Amino acid sequence: MADLDELTRLVCAFRDERDWSQFHSLRNLIVSLNLEAGELLELTQWKSDDEIAALPQDLYGREALEDECADVLLYLLLIADRAGIDLAVVARAKLAKNAAKYPVDRFRGSRRKYDAPE
Repeated sequence: MADLDELTRLVCAFRDERDWSQFHSLRNLIVSLNLEAGELLELTQWKSDDEIAALPQDLYGREALEDECADVLLYLLLIADRAGIDLAVVARAKLAKNAAKYPVDRFRGSRRKYDAPE
């Protein structure tokens, strides 16, 4: 499996070969990420939970799910590259923050937000 640095190098090389960096301002990349996330969300539109759960087993559904997930990831990598963010470092830090906000003994099996009354 490729690591984030290798994937970032690959997507940046793809971008640079096409001279697309000129279009990749931080704002444009963030907008594009959200458009791709919307396409991922669109795969669930008007479907039941059972139909959505079956997407990975359906040939067309799986390919669409894979493509949209990849698009979201690739734009996220471009955003992080443009902003100088090490996604692995900040993801670990965010997990630590979330662990402090949502201790297991208080939140196991709960969907309650950390600041909601018990």
